[in-house]
Amino acid sequence: MALDYDELMRIYRLEKNSPKHVEVSETFFNDLKGFFGSERELYLKSLKDITSSRASSFSNLKKIVEQVFSLREKKLLNKALIASRTGELENGHLTLQEKDTLKQLLTVLSKHQQVLGEIIGSGEGKQQSGEKKKVSVKLLKDVPAFVGTDMQEYGPFQKDKVVDVPPKIASLLLGRSLAENAKK
Repeated sequence: MALDYDELMRIYRLEKNSPKHVEVSETFFNDLKGFFGSERELYLKSLKDITSSRASSFSNLKKIVEQVFSLREKKLLNKALIASRTGELENGHLTLQEKDTLKQLLTVLSKHQQVLGEIIGSGEGKQQSGEKKKVSVKLLKDVPAFVGTDMQEYGPFQKDKVVDVPPKIASLLLGRSLAENAKK
């Protein structure tokens, strides 16, 4: 669906009334840039005719674009903070730019969490030295490469291979019957 003023207003209303990101295409910001650019051109042409209705309309459009961006940005920051603390990430309904920003935010927040580990001591909090507890699992099926909740890439894994993965990834594989605990 092509982006127009009515669709943008629909998205704005939904974003304003929902605690989660509204479903938009991954290319939403690119589409929005194109739509806004064409509206700007019409506005600039209307300046020659000295029509105030086009100026008012463009001003309103600019405010709506800024508000949609701000709402989505706040939700993205909240999502990153929650994911950094819980290790669980649901990144549906994000644009390409938002996915990239989320990845960067998680990296920054992970580094910041190390401060807590330094304060509490190495025995508590998150582990600092990059050493993370691993769990051995045996794959029951071929598993394609995927990005885990820690934004690290895992796989591809081949059936019958034993791999060492972080506990959350092991739990995911076990929960989906893709692996079983490896026998030691």
